[in-house]
Amino acid sequence: MIKAILIDDEIHCLNTLTMLLGDLCPQVNIAARCSSAKEGLDAIKKINPDLIFLDIEMPLMNGFQMLEQLTEISFAIIFITSYDQYAIKAIRFSALDYLLKPVIRQELVDAVARVQSRKIFPSSEQFQMLLEKIRNKGGGLMKLAIPTHDGCDMIPTDQIISCEADDNYTYFHFRNGKRITACRTLKEVEEQLESFPSFFRVHHSYIVNLNEVTKYMRGEGGYLIMSDNSTVNVSRSRKEALLKILAI
Repeated sequence: MIKAILIDDEIHCLNTLTMLLGDLCPQVNIAARCSSAKEGLDAIKKINPDLIFLDIEMPLMNGFQMLEQLTEISFAIIFITSYDQYAIKAIRFSALDYLLKPVIRQELVDAVARVQSRKIFPSSEQFQMLLEKIRNKGGGLMKLAIPTHDGCDMIPTDQIISCEADDNYTYFHFRNGKRITACRTLKEVEEQLESFPSFFRVHHSYIVNLNEVTKYMRGEGGYLIMSDNSTVNVSRSRKEALLKILAI
């Protein structure tokens, strides 16, 4: 069983989430329901949960401020938020989970399944990246959190040559010849990288770092030669936009 705490200042949201978890996620045991960040902090210290569902927008102390009060985070977190584009970008950037209100049933099931499948909790570096991104809106954090089978790697974005899709996984190819398999779809990776203008999706299976392109070869869609001499196909639908960026 997953021991969980729900933290949300809106009682009807607590009630809805309680009902959905009872119907869809029997592996989740709701150990406490809290209607403020302060109540949540007290419950976390008392219960030592495996997972918390944390609302971001709360009065007096929001979800991010609550996390800053903790000396250690030894549990998984699924953030719950209304549509706050910047908060969502920061959460994606740090490779953490979130649900939009109103919560969609399948997205809840998928988020809980991801928590259950992980061997370890998200790292302190991920939370530090999240908080730094929130504090410095528009700031230039140059590392990306990449979730892997055994944890989460913090990767300098300027070392990435390309990202290659493989079903529900993505291969990151690096300048030093290293390859990392991320437990994320290419679409999720694209959302993480959207703050970095040098990354461009050239194909349904590839995102490239434009700074690492050495040559474009013409053709129906054409293909790119990268700095490591690898080749990446360009789809016909992305060709025109790519050529504009490359000023070809």
